[in-house]
Parts: sequence; structure tokens; C-alpha cells
Amino acid sequence: MERVSFDLVSHYALGLPGPDMRAGFPAAAERVRAAKARLGARALEVALQRDPTLAGRAGETGLRQLLRDTDIYLERIALALASGDLGQTREWADWVAPVYRRRKVPMDDLVTLSEGLRAADAALDEAIATFRRYRRIAGDARKRSRILTALYKGG
Repeated sequence: MERVSFDLVSHYALGLPGPDMRAGFPAAAERVRAAKARLGARALEVALQRDPTLAGRAGETGLRQLLRDTDIYLERIALALASGDLGQTREWADWVAPVYRRRKVPMDDLVTLSEGLRAADAALDEAIATFRRYRRIAGDARKRSRILTALYKGG
């Protein structure tokens, strides 16, 4: 089990400052907030494509609740982006797990929904793989010799 150091946790009740919402990527967080409805609907759509049984288990009301919950989930992701603190989403997941258990929503369904939110991430993974491949071809992956660099520059 992961041990949490409480001396590093910012908390208003302890008199410590809250997280700095400009430390991470506040512009990206605003874009996520602006597109919450579209991203949430797309995430649910991807989750239903990956696991068609989700619709049968959740029913129409359950799917509406999951769609509503993606709004809150995306807000936590936006907070994590803005503050640079990835623990924002972990804390949210810790808080809502009992609520989902009470609603009899399997955690696998939440993982599937999270994977639906990660659909854009798969596109980024492809781009990163391409950049890494070109990095190898161009020789960026290894440290260059100062002697060879000096020889090629002629000085």
C-alpha cells in the first residue's frame, strides 16, 4: 500500500496554501472544461463500443448517470491539468468508489469509461511512437561525441 506523506499535502484546514492552478497547463484545462459535454459523450460512446454489455447492465438510467459523472470526472482532470497535480483524479476516484459500489456499478465499467476518456490518448501514443522512431533514425537517441562534432564543424 502506498504511504502518503501528509507534510506535503496542501490543505486549507491546516493553514497551507491550496494548489496553484497556474502551475500546470491552465489553457489546456480550460479547453477540457469547454468541451466537457462533447468529451463525455464521446467517452461513453467509446466505452459502449469496447464493452457492449455495459448498456445492458447499466440500463438507460445508469448510462445517463455515467454520462453525468463524466462531467465531474473531466472537471477533476481539468484541475489536475491546471495544477500539475495528478493526484486530483486519484483522490476523486477514492472518493467516488464507495458511491459506485452503493449504486452496484462494477469498477470494470469505470475502467472502461476511463479508457473511453483516453481515446484521444491513443492518438497521442501513435504520434509519440512515430517521433521516437524518427528520433532513432536521426541519431537523437544517442549522445553525440564532442570530438566528432568538432571535426564535422571544422573547428
